[in-house]
Amino acid sequence: MRSDVMKKGMEKAPHRSLFRAAGLSDEELSRPIIGIANSANEIIPGHVHLNTIVEAVKSGILAAGGTPLEFSTIGVCDGIAMNHRGMKYSLGSRELIADSVEIMAMGHPFDGLVLVPNCDKITPGMLIAAMRVDIPSIVVSGGPMFAGRYKGQKLTLNDVFEAVGKAAKKRISPDELYAIECSACPGAGSCSGLFTANSMNCLTEALGLALPYNGSIPAVMADRVRLAKESGRAIMELVKKNITPRKIVTRRSIENALAVDMAIGGSSNTALHIPAIAHYAGIPITLKDINPISERTPHLCTLAPAGTHVMEDLHEAGGIPAVMSELLKNRLLHGDCITVTGKTVAQNLRGRDILDESVIRRVKAPVHADGGLAVLTGNIAPDGCIVKQAAVDPSMLRHTGPARVFTSEEAAMKGIMGGKIKKGDVVVIIYEGPRGGPGMREMLTPTSIIAGMGLDKDVALITDGRFSGATRGSSIGHVSPEAAAGGPIAIVRNGDIIEIDIPAKKLNVRLSEAEIKKRLAEWKAPGPNITTGYMSRYAKLVSSADRGAVFES
Repeated sequence: MRSDVMKKGMEKAPHRSLFRAAGLSDEELSRPIIGIANSANEIIPGHVHLNTIVEAVKSGILAAGGTPLEFSTIGVCDGIAMNHRGMKYSLGSRELIADSVEIMAMGHPFDGLVLVPNCDKITPGMLIAAMRVDIPSIVVSGGPMFAGRYKGQKLTLNDVFEAVGKAAKKRISPDELYAIECSACPGAGSCSGLFTANSMNCLTEALGLALPYNGSIPAVMADRVRLAKESGRAIMELVKKNITPRKIVTRRSIENALAVDMAIGGSSNTALHIPAIAHYAGIPITLKDINPISERTPHLCTLAPAGTHVMEDLHEAGGIPAVMSELLKNRLLHGDCITVTGKTVAQNLRGRDILDESVIRRVKAPVHADGGLAVLTGNIAPDGCIVKQAAVDPSMLRHTGPARVFTSEEAAMKGIMGGKIKKGDVVVIIYEGPRGGPGMREMLTPTSIIAGMGLDKDVALITDGRFSGATRGSSIGHVSPEAAAGGPIAIVRNGDIIEIDIPAKKLNVRLSEAEIKKRLAEWKAPGPNITTGYMSRYAKLVSSADRGAVFES
């Protein structure tokens, strides 16, 4: 056993003495030791219940003959961090979470790992750690929140952000805004639409690193507790068979995850996290690898923010196994990939089918013929950028308009709320990339305010930063190279004409190559926005978004 290096032999008597101080017996020390990374805290709604999930994991491990030892990690709630300085720290937390899990698993050589995350950067952070450490590992997430209800309608967190824009335009009263605020998030779990947290938990399942239904069982259902117990038992089998994450995560399994992502219409942030996970697994994936999969994989689900269904609807319709089964039947998945069940994808999917075709469409009758995401390239995004095309109104798939350039999210919000944005404009927000932000803030507030003002079918947004998975409309992010790295988006000026053609996968500014080169030669890099602490170090190491905002060294 891997853990023998810290517990077996005469020379490890001091080590065993310390374990005894923690209450462990001889019998417990003789068993495989399983580390449990628990990201529970009292801040994130998706994490407030994770201690219950962890206790169930421990039950499964104990029943299967292992010794569970729990440790903690940090987490940032993107919704609470939104639209202030705190959001600069969210993406950066991903690598810090990965580092902390790696340190714990290397400093204390566990025989296996159970990773218990739920929200935006915590799930990919733990997946990155699993790739680095490469010991038997399984993920069991906290699960999605039930949707809220207001006047007979389902609500998600995004509805609250959009209600702010409606209230600003006096389309609803302050009292109604308050009622929506109090109704949208009814309890524990990751926000109820197909935003980043739920997208990544679904894709963890598709990658083969979590048991079936990990992505969709609601947080407060007993099935979630049972899944946690089964995950505890499963890690013991993975240890016995020495099935490690790098044996599961291959180029083919990453292609499976991307295909599922396209089919369900996942968050644009998956285009950051999947390449990053692949990078740390030694598999080169960039933004430009997404389009071939998107072009052959139809979009099958109408989940919020691109539609009216929520995560509980997806679960009742058969969950990710039903989506994967439909893709496999149409030869859009690799069925031979191994998973944490010890079985292949094809074996896991036997007997799974769609239970509600209004929620999960058949490949022959999709919502859209292409996948949920599209990568655009052009003279202001030579290395690519991402758009959640499934959430774009058809009238905005092609758009040409004048740029309104802002050098921060705060400046953009001031301009939007101040009435400076008109129909037809293209809002361009620069210096919000991984290095320039630093931290590549999500910008749900400006997109939601524009939607709440009724301008989402008339105004496009482009940034080297990113948008929340809750964003809808023509919101194009991850422009690479970013402005702070000297990318051509840095030289766009007010009034320059921007040409967006999502079906053609193009994004350009109407300038000659000579003019672009001239402006770039005159451009000077701005000073760093944060000069001390973790994010100052982060800015010096991080890549542009096309490679997943990974550390260069």
